[in-house]
Parts: sequence; C-alpha cells; structure tokens
Amino acid sequence: MAECIRVPLLLLLMCILLSVRLILGDNNGVGKHPSYGDNPPGGLVPGVINPVAPEKNQGAGASMPRRRSAGWKLAEEAVCRDDLTRLCPKHSWNNNLAVLECLQDKKEETEIAAECNHLLWNYKLNLTTDPKFESVAVEVCKTTISEIKECAAEELGKGYLVSCLVDHRTNISDYQCSQYITKMTSIIFSDYRLICGFMDKCHEDINVLRCGSVSTGEKDIHSQGEVIACLEKGLVREAEEQRGAHVIKDDCKKSIMRVAELSSDDFHLDRYLYFACRDDRERFCENTLAGEGRVYKCLFNHKFEEAMSERCREALTTRQKLIAQDYKVSYSLAKACKSDLRKYRCSTDTNMPRAREARLSYLLLCLESAVHRGRVVSGQCQGEMMDYRRMLMEDFSLSPEIVLHCRSEIESHCSGLHRKGRTLHCLMGVGRGDASAIDPNCQRALQTLIQEADPGADYRIDRALNEACESVIQTACKHIRNGDPMILSCLMEHLYTEKMVEDCEHRLLELQYFIARDWKLDPILYKKCQGDASRICHTHGWNETNEMMPPGAIFSCLYRHAYRSVEQGRRLPSGDSEAENHDFTLSRDCKVEVQRILHQRALDVKLDPELQKRCMTDLGKWCSEKTEPGQELECLQDHLEDLMSECREMVGNLTELESEDIQIEALLMRACEPVIQAHCHEVADNQIDTGDLMECLVQNKHQKEMNEKCVVGVTHFQLIQIKDFRFSYKFKTACKEDVLKLCPNIKKKVDVVICLSTTVRNDTLQDAKEQRVSVKCRKQLRVEEVEMSEDIRLEPELYDSCKQDITKLCPNVAYGNAQVIECLKENKRFLNSRCHQRIFNLQQVEMAEPELDYQLMRVCKHMIKRFCPDSEPKNVLQCLKQNKNSELMDPKCKQMITKRQITQNTDYRLNPVLRKACKADIPKFCQSILNKATAETELEGQVIACLKLKYADQRLSSDCEDQIQIILQESALDYRLDPQLQLHCTQEITQLCAEEAAAQEQTGQVEECLKVNLLKIKSEPCKKEVLNILKESKADIFVDPVLHTACALDIKHHCAAIPPGRGRQMSCLMEALQDKRVRLQPECKKRLQDRIDMWSYAAKVAPAEGFSDLAMQVMTSPSKNYILTVICAGVALLFLMGLLCGRFTKRVTQELKDRWNDTILQVKVGMISD
Repeated sequence: MAECIRVPLLLLLMCILLSVRLILGDNNGVGKHPSYGDNPPGGLVPGVINPVAPEKNQGAGASMPRRRSAGWKLAEEAVCRDDLTRLCPKHSWNNNLAVLECLQDKKEETEIAAECNHLLWNYKLNLTTDPKFESVAVEVCKTTISEIKECAAEELGKGYLVSCLVDHRTNISDYQCSQYITKMTSIIFSDYRLICGFMDKCHEDINVLRCGSVSTGEKDIHSQGEVIACLEKGLVREAEEQRGAHVIKDDCKKSIMRVAELSSDDFHLDRYLYFACRDDRERFCENTLAGEGRVYKCLFNHKFEEAMSERCREALTTRQKLIAQDYKVSYSLAKACKSDLRKYRCSTDTNMPRAREARLSYLLLCLESAVHRGRVVSGQCQGEMMDYRRMLMEDFSLSPEIVLHCRSEIESHCSGLHRKGRTLHCLMGVGRGDASAIDPNCQRALQTLIQEADPGADYRIDRALNEACESVIQTACKHIRNGDPMILSCLMEHLYTEKMVEDCEHRLLELQYFIARDWKLDPILYKKCQGDASRICHTHGWNETNEMMPPGAIFSCLYRHAYRSVEQGRRLPSGDSEAENHDFTLSRDCKVEVQRILHQRALDVKLDPELQKRCMTDLGKWCSEKTEPGQELECLQDHLEDLMSECREMVGNLTELESEDIQIEALLMRACEPVIQAHCHEVADNQIDTGDLMECLVQNKHQKEMNEKCVVGVTHFQLIQIKDFRFSYKFKTACKEDVLKLCPNIKKKVDVVICLSTTVRNDTLQDAKEQRVSVKCRKQLRVEEVEMSEDIRLEPELYDSCKQDITKLCPNVAYGNAQVIECLKENKRFLNSRCHQRIFNLQQVEMAEPELDYQLMRVCKHMIKRFCPDSEPKNVLQCLKQNKNSELMDPKCKQMITKRQITQNTDYRLNPVLRKACKADIPKFCQSILNKATAETELEGQVIACLKLKYADQRLSSDCEDQIQIILQESALDYRLDPQLQLHCTQEITQLCAEEAAAQEQTGQVEECLKVNLLKIKSEPCKKEVLNILKESKADIFVDPVLHTACALDIKHHCAAIPPGRGRQMSCLMEALQDKRVRLQPECKKRLQDRIDMWSYAAKVAPAEGFSDLAMQVMTSPSKNYILTVICAGVALLFLMGLLCGRFTKRVTQELKDRWNDTILQVKVGMISD
C-alpha cells in the first residue's frame, strides 16, 4: 500500500503511536518500554533524522540536539522554563506529555516564547515520525488489536495499525490503549502540519485561500487551527456556490472532512473551535464531560443564546455545515445510527454519488422513511436525528441549497432574522404570501428542507413555531402528549379562535403551507393512507420524489376517492364496472384522516396547493381585497360563473364536498357551535357523508342560539348551492336519476327544483296514475322548496325582478325568515309589474301548498301541531282558518291567518278550494270580469264580489255556494277580508268608523258602522258596496254577525227547525217580528227593525236591477203578503180583461178578412173579362 492511501488524512496519525515509548514513560500509569527511560529521547532514535525540521531556523530548533538522552525532559529546557513555571502546575513538570498538553491548550492571548513554541512543535513532529513507535502500540493495545479484526489484519511496519486504531477508537475498551490513542490524537490535531499527508494534499489550496503559511515560525502553534478552519470555510463557500468561491481539490476535500470526522468526538481536537468557544464552554457546558461529541451538542443547543460569543457561534455554524455535508462529522449521530444505517441500507445506493450518500439530508430522509413505514429505528438514533432536524430548522445557512437559491429573497425580505429559525419562517412566509415573490428554485429548496427536517412529526423540531405557540399548546392542546404529531392538528383546529395568538397563527400557517404540498409530511395521514395511496394513486416511497407529480396531487387523489362512491354520484371511468372500481375505495382510517386534513385546509385557500395553482389569476382578479379567514374561498364561490374553467371546476368540486360534509368548513362550524349543541348535536356526532348537519342548521337558522356569523355562513352556503344542484348533497343523491331523466340539460339548482316541482304538480293536477318523479326525490324536493322560500335571494329570478322594489320599499328589512318576501307582499300594489307578477305567482304556489309559505309555517308552527296534527300539508291553511277564533289560538298566528285570508280574497286564483268549487260558476256569471283581466294584474276581489251577488240571487251551484257562504261569513266579521269594500271605502272607514277599525278584535262592527252611516256616505262606489252587504245579509243571517248575535236566542226558539241559507232564517225572524203573538228579544227586535229601514232605503236608492233582484226584494219585504196580494189581483184583472177583449177582436177580424177576400175576387174577375 502506498503512503497514507488507506485513510488519507489520518495515516499520519499512525506515526503518532511511534511516540508510545515517550507516553508510556511520561504516563506513569501507562507503563515503560525497556529501551527508554521515563521520557522519550526527544522523538529521535539512533539513525533517525528529522525530515521536516527547518534548516534555516537556528533558534529553538538549534538548541534541541539531534539525539537526546533517555531522561531528557521538556521542563529542563531553558527556552520553556519560564512559561512552564508560569502556566503549568509543578506536578506535571516531570511528564513531557502533560507539559505539552498544558502549553498547547492555553488561550491565544497567553504569551509563550517563540523559541518555546518551536521547541514544542519539533518535539511533536519527532513523536510522529519514528516508525519504531508502532511496536509500542502493539504492546499497549495487544488485547484491543486482537478484538478488532480489521486492525489485527493490518501489516505491521507501514503505520496502518495506528490509523486503524484511531478509526476504531470508539470500540476500544482497554483503558490504557484508549488513553494512549486519545492523548496522541490531541497532539496531532494541534497543528495541521503534523497530520500525515495533509500539508501535501492541501498545500496549494492553503496558499490560494490564503489560510496561512506553511513555513515554520511564521505563526505560533495556536494559530495553526485557523488554517483548518479557513479550509473548512472555503469548503462551505464552494458548497454554497458563493461568488468567487475557490474549488478545492478532491484530495484536500477528503482530507478536510476526514480531519473534521476524526475530531468529532472531542471538541479539543478542533483547535479553532476549541479556542473560539472555551469561554462559552465554561459558561454553558461547564458540567458536560468531554468526549463522544457531548460538548459539541451542548454548544449547538446554546448557539443562539444572547450570551454566546459571535466567534464561537461562527465556528459552531461552520462545524454544523460540515455535518450537513457528511453526517460522520457528528460523532454522536454516526455512532447512534450506525447499525440502523446498515440495517436499512442507507449507504448502499450504487446509483448515488458517495458525496450525496454521506449527506445529512440523505441519512435523515432514509431513516425517516423507515420510521414512517413503521420500521424500528433505535431510540438513541431517533433522538440524534431529532437534534439535527431541529438544527436544520433553526439555521437556514446549514442548507447550501437555501443559501444558494434564496439569497435574493433573504436580502430583500429576511435580512437580520437569522436566529432561531426566523429567517426560514420569513422565507416560508414570503412563499406563502405571493408565489411570484419567490424564485421557484428557492421554493423547492424550502420544500426539500421541510421534508428533511420533517417538523410535522414533532412540532418541537421547529423552534420558531414551538416558542410562538407554547402558550396555545399549554391551554388548548394540553391533553395531547408533548411531541405528538397531533399537536399540529390541534393547533390548526384552534386557528382563528380566541385561544390562538397572532405570532403562533403566522408560524403555523407558514409551516402548514409547505406540509400541505407534500402529503407525506403529515405523519398520521401518511401512516393511515400509505397503502391506499400506493394502491390507488401509484405513489413511491417516503423519501422518493416524482418531479412530474405536481404539489398536492396525491392528496387530491385521496380526497376524490374518499368522498365519492358510485352510490354517491361518482362517475365511473368509461368502460369500468362498479365491481372493478371497488378497489378504488379508501379504507375507513384513511378516509377519517383525509376528512381531518380537509377540515384544516378549508381555513385558508393557500393550504390547498391545487386550488391555489388553478385559481391564482381569479384570486387576484376577484378576491384581492378578501383578506379575512375563509373569505377567499367564499369569494371564489360567489364568482363561480365568472371563474376560468380550471378554477371553476376546482371550486365546484370543493363546494360539492362541502355539501356532503359541511364540517370541512371549520370556521362555520365554530361559529355555529351553540346551535349545533342545542339542536343538531345528534346529527353532528353521527354524520357520515349524509349532509344532514347543514340541513339541520338551515332548519334552525333563526333559533335564539344562532349568532350572526353562523346565519351569514349558512345563508352564504345556501346561496352557493343554488348555482348547481350538485352542491346540495342530499338533493343530488335523492334526485340524480330524476334530473337526468326529466331535466337533463339544467344545471342550476333553482331551475332543477322548478323543473321537478312543475312535473310533480302537473302529474297531480292531471291525476296521473304514476308520478314521474320518484318518492325519495319528491320528499327531498319539498325540503329544498321550503328552504328556498326562507330567503328571497335563494330564488334568483324573483330576487332580480324585485331588487329595485326591495331597495325602495323594504330597505331595512332582513333577508332571513322570508321577511323581505312578506314585505313585498304587503306592498304588492306598489311593485313594478315584473316583480308584482312573480310575487303573485309565488302566492299562488303558496296558497296551493301552504307548507311552502315559510312565514305561515314558522309563525303558526305550534298551532299547527295543536289544531292540525293530522291534516294533509295542502289543507293546513284551511284547518287554521277553521280554528282561527279559538280561545287557544296564538294571536300572532291568528294575525298571520288573517293576512292570508285577505290575500286569498283579492283574487279567486289565490283560493284553490274556491277555484275548484266554482269552476263552472265563474265563467258563467263573471266572464265580463275575466275578459278585462290580464296575467299581469290582479282582480282585486271582483270575481268574488260577482259570486257574492249571485249567491244573494241564489243562482250558484251548491259547492260554490258553500265556499261563498264561508267567505261572506268571514268578511262580515272583518271588513279587511272584503277587498272591494276596503278599496272603495277607505276614506269613509277612517272618517266614520275609526274607533271600530282600530279595535283589535274584528266582530263586524266596521260593517255595522257603515250600514248605520249609510246616509252619510257620499262616495257612490262605497255606498254601492255597503248596499251589496245589505243585500247579501238578506240571503243569510250568518252574513250579518251583529244581527245574528242579537237574535241567536230567538233563532233557537222560533226558527230552530228551519235550515240556514237562502234567506230562510231571515224570513222566519221577519214573520216572527210581524206576529204580535211572538215576543222577540228587545235587542233582536231593534236590530231587525233597523234592517227593515236599511233595506227600505236600499230599495229606494238602489232599485232592482232585474226580475230576480225584484223577486228577492219582494220576498224579503215586510209587506210581502200585501205586495203579493196586489200583484195577484192585478194579474187576475188583466186575465179577465184579456178574455173579454179577445172575443170582440176575434169578430172584427173575421169581418175584415171576409171583405178582403171579396175585393181580391172582384179584381181577378175583372182581369179575366178584359
């Protein structure tokens, strides 16, 4: 073997062992060699000449003879006596090695005579150049050599044995041998010129880098460590590709790294770092024993302490950078992970350059991959890995790629923040804030570093995050074991809550931004889903990357398969069957984790890399001002129709997922926590892909527990749902087949609902044998219709038509609870024609199906349960009307029922029961009114008024008569139910009957007031309406509530056997009034007399318009018998006169006829004779 080839740098260390005789002599406990006395002969044996000693130096070197006696001592040399007396304890003077250690470890400021320096250097050099010292090593380390097979096999006489012992010094158990190797190593590392071959290999680089002189005497012995440090810094600059960096020769690089590696166990061996950090060691690591890299680790842990000197911090950073290039420079890491590296083949990749294979990042990725795959890595190794992962996160400069690719970003945004990981988080913040502000190479370098450090596995690795979030963890996450990966999830769950602090929020989002871009960085997700990802998404190993795979692609693949099954509407690949796609379903554990991640990512658009990439342009265009949590996604959803196709598809898919699992909306869930706990806790606890929770929130949107944030969030989601029926999970699931069959080209939910509901109504009206819409779809369709009726904005066409009227007539009315719709109904006469028509159409639907009348169902919810529990939904309003005057009726509900009655009486089309009952009567008697009507205008009660008159004439069909009778009875009690009366008599009611109109209970007093004041009414239309009321009251006493109340007892006593209707009971009372034998109640008698007077006046003012009207007046007249007698007498007289006059005229007519015939005959005879 050639010189110094086997272990390039430390082969010279084998020469150190030649000084065994010295050491054995000097160390009283080590032993003595038979050839020497207590001290070695200055490192010289007969015939051996110092090959390196400078010939030109005549100082200390000249005073040191070529041959020393066996008892020569350093303490006896005059050039060192003063320094020795001043600096070293007396008990060490007789031991040359102890004197050497004492003098070479002194501080740089300590002055040691130059002659003494050179004497010490020549002495050390002599120790390392005598080949006969190998025999001493054989003697001292006899047991150790036999135990270490590699060293036992070495050929003696070439110095390889000593090098082998140095390589395996960690495995040396023999105390004497270990002490010997340790002492000699400390000597050799005190001066780079003493390392065999180092000066030859690095001579040129030392000169180019100007690291120091190679000539003896130009620098003292303490400065020689700076040469090694200078070369190490040059190596770091080259790795970071700094401008003007010198490319160090490969042999020198290997030598530098080997020196660093062999000095890794004891910080005394790194002379530059030793002198730079001596004070800091005393300050921070006083109780830390030297050896096995313990002092290095202690100093690393205190690197960013304020009290740490800048020179020591710089030296430590250089050391860490070397560790980043070769993990073996860390003694503790290399020792702890040696077996694991071999076990998991982390050093056997033949396709990888040795330099990369030795890098710390490769070691970390390889072993982290084993941990993530569930393999066993020793606890000691994992502890060391965690220390160095934390180190990488603390100081960005330890990653050459970061320094190289992020230089401009650091200078522009993050200068002066190098401590405790702040620069790294600053860079992460820049990348998260604006992707264009950071170079893609820098972004990739950051992503790589996050994977190497793997802070997702233990938040404590990220010191900046740990310090910022310590208070939050102590309060919100104290139930989780310290260091558990779930701590990060816990922090995400408390993002934007009161427990979160601002600094923690920023650090957390900066880290999560990068974790979100590689699904493997969430250890829990990776553990639960690695099998699914490999099977479904074709992923590689943990530490393998695919440059062609975009960020977030694997997770997108997972969540697509997590939420969509064939039953839930996932489209199968073309040509595939359901059975073939069974293998594409996620396991339950994986699905739970995917849901957890989705819940977290919904907090911020930037946590979804695919969404951010596809929607970058649209975010800038539409949502640049939306900076509050969750606003960006809401903004994209609001502008769904305006988005670019890629972004629209992505936002649509995400919205579809939200409809299935609204808990993805973490901010909404937090805002709605009170109402969920009060009304939806069972649904929330048991929800698995059903969409029930959002349905529950909508149904309870106006409960007292509901706060403004929750209402806004739920309403926003409802507004988004109307854009696409797929955004309503339950509706989509229930009606998917019906939509494809009946409404194939319709996408908007509101249009789909209209299409399906129209189909249902047509089938119902036409009495179809089989409904075309399935039962489950009809059920869900009704739910959707009810939800849409709650807010006018959920019906876009209605909202667009009435937007101006809402601003004008309902400016301060809230949208929820159908309040805006109710406001528009109350101001219907002031609406523009388009809005008026849509409101009228809405009322038609609501009257036909009262359960769609949101206000009615809400206000009368409890009354419906009380009075109409068994009623069909379409008969609810009818049932409420029948129980309206019950003492148990809620006043608010009663008021709402009255409103609906008023609405129904304005137009027969709003009363489906009346419309059906009078289907034949309306065109028969009221066609003239229908001819004047248009689709845009309402009839203002004209048709019903027409039917009322025909009811008085007793000309209606029985079904229609029954319905008109009900309307007459209702409107007789409340004038507001008579739209024609209210329309024409508004002023008169205000002037003449203000007190009666102001009464809360309407009992017919307003109508009574108008009847009493009939003579005072000047308005002809109003007078006519009052007269019509009088006319109608003749037909049925129930139509006159005041009279009916006054005569209730008399009807019971005198007219009990007479059925109501057609004026029969009224005629009975009139006859009783004229019968002097019958004694009526005074009030009844008075009221009847008043009615007779009113009817008499009405007959004068409004004569009969036809024979039927005249007959009715006669039949209801008090002088009916007299009138009928007179009429009969007149008819009889006319009959007798007809008989007499008929005979006379018959005789006259015959005579005239005979004369005429004679005349014609004479004319004909004359013509013949001519």
